[in-house]
Amino acid sequence: MADAGAGSLHGGDAALPCPPEEQELSQRLRRLYPAVNQEETPLPRSWSPKDKYNYIGLSQGNLRVHYKGHGKNHKDAASVRATHPIPAACGIYYFEVKIVSKGRDGYMGIGLSAQGVNMNRLPGWDKHSYGYHGDDGHSFCSSGTGQPYGPTFTTGDVIGCCVNLINNTCFYTKNGHSLGIAFTDLPSNLYPTVGLQTPGEIVDANFGQQPFVFDIEDYMREWRAKIQSTIKRFPIGDRLGEWQAMLQNMVSSYLVHHGYCSTATAFARVTDTTIQEEQTSIKNRQRIQKLVLAGRVGEAIEATQQLYPGLLEHNPNLLFMLKCRQFVEMVNGTDSEVRCFSARSPRSQDSYPGSPSLSPRHGSSNSHVHSTGADSPTCSNGVMSTKSKQSHSKYPTLSSSSSSSSSSSPSSVNYSESNSTDSTKSQQHSSTSNQETRHLAFLSSFRLSDSEMEMEAEHYPNGVLENSSTRIMNGTYKHEEILQTDESSMEDSCPQRQLCGGNHAATERMIQFGRELQMLSEQLCREYGKNTVHKKMLQDAFSLLAYSDPWNCPVGQQLDPIQREPVCAALNSAILESQNLPKQPPLMLALGQASECLRLMARVGLGSCSFARVDDYLH
Repeated sequence: MADAGAGSLHGGDAALPCPPEEQELSQRLRRLYPAVNQEETPLPRSWSPKDKYNYIGLSQGNLRVHYKGHGKNHKDAASVRATHPIPAACGIYYFEVKIVSKGRDGYMGIGLSAQGVNMNRLPGWDKHSYGYHGDDGHSFCSSGTGQPYGPTFTTGDVIGCCVNLINNTCFYTKNGHSLGIAFTDLPSNLYPTVGLQTPGEIVDANFGQQPFVFDIEDYMREWRAKIQSTIKRFPIGDRLGEWQAMLQNMVSSYLVHHGYCSTATAFARVTDTTIQEEQTSIKNRQRIQKLVLAGRVGEAIEATQQLYPGLLEHNPNLLFMLKCRQFVEMVNGTDSEVRCFSARSPRSQDSYPGSPSLSPRHGSSNSHVHSTGADSPTCSNGVMSTKSKQSHSKYPTLSSSSSSSSSSSPSSVNYSESNSTDSTKSQQHSSTSNQETRHLAFLSSFRLSDSEMEMEAEHYPNGVLENSSTRIMNGTYKHEEILQTDESSMEDSCPQRQLCGGNHAATERMIQFGRELQMLSEQLCREYGKNTVHKKMLQDAFSLLAYSDPWNCPVGQQLDPIQREPVCAALNSAILESQNLPKQPPLMLALGQASECLRLMARVGLGSCSFARVDDYLH
């Protein structure tokens, strides 16, 4: 026998149109086994045509098993294993088998076996093989001698097999009723298995294709409650005060990290914790984040260069990611580089929650960054920059065309590069990593009111006053002088979506920006070597132009406002790191470590990980 069997029928499904029954199966499996990463550990979905004895025939999508041997004696027994072993992350796994026909003698066995166990035998007869047999109702535990266990079963009966990976036991059900524990001390990585021995025997498997006869979800709820109760009863003892202080500091740093300045200040006052970063620096990061989340990436880049000189100069990956996102926002019609070409800009498609739609201003009054220098500002990437504030870069600058509504001369945009480990995540149509997903879900669960991310007045809502003598130093700046928002620019209109807002001049500027972005990519390639992440980012962004309706195309996910969040997070982390502050809040690190611990538990076969999911405690 080839030791195989587990050739994946699951892989590649995502690339093909998914029929309704397959969608229903996937949804049921996700509901039953939410902790299982099916990319790493696929669930059994059918019997394996490669891992069976030749007296076994398969049909109906490899779910029906029929016997096609002679059936003279036990040497004619034949079994088949499922396509994949049962993942430990299931916690509790269940499948059912319906007896379509008991055949001549009903010598049928239903159970489990490890990879490599002889398939010329009924389940339970050999080491690492376990079975419940229909002819005598006995259970067989790695032995040819059975033990009395339950009733016999025959045509029309539905037999279920439940594997508890928390306490390593197995029990069976008959027609929806539990028969009690059959096996204990089970090893890991067992496969669902059925065996037949006499002509006419036919069985159908249900791995989740249909609702189960037995209420397995109720059994799962009981065990989930047990595990969560164990966690809640974990002894804390005399360290309660120490743990509370630690948690309060973690929450405080989380609020500071994401720019919730007023909430962080109020929380610190109530809990008597210390905020490590100056309030004005927090507020400036908050404003930069708001610009990115509103799709105004060009302005966010300009503000970052003014407030944190040299940050983007030393991080080539980060700025390239920002520029690619800026190109996407040009297509969206939300970036100021293209919005300044029309008197009124279209509202951002499905604008980010809490981020108002902001219209451009006219000519030189289109200022979102107020300069303190003596020189008059000029328009660059839709924001105001001063000659005295332009930073120097080892890379050539990419010039910006002047607005059709402005007579001011164009100024250069500093295309210095950045280097942040977080910036290797591209904003293309591929799905975000598990970690990003958990992070965004965590953010949404702690989402504060819209006013938290709005531009705040000089007086904090909680009564803390801004220091009027604040200077521009390490991101600290008197906040009414930086990134002010014109409240009158908020609009409720939502016209039909058009490329670059439907403005021809804006479209030409976007194409020119794309050419410059391509030149920058080539220069980075010459200096640092080929970068597949950069290449894919650029290809995905440029692919939007191949469709008449970019919002409804195979790569249109890039235009979804939620794709701004990873870019915002990468820029925010880089700013914090430049100030010698943690690039990720300790609370997120702790959650990440807990999640990784659960993954390690699954890999070593500790099934309780399935009912101790971090997400259960965030909602």
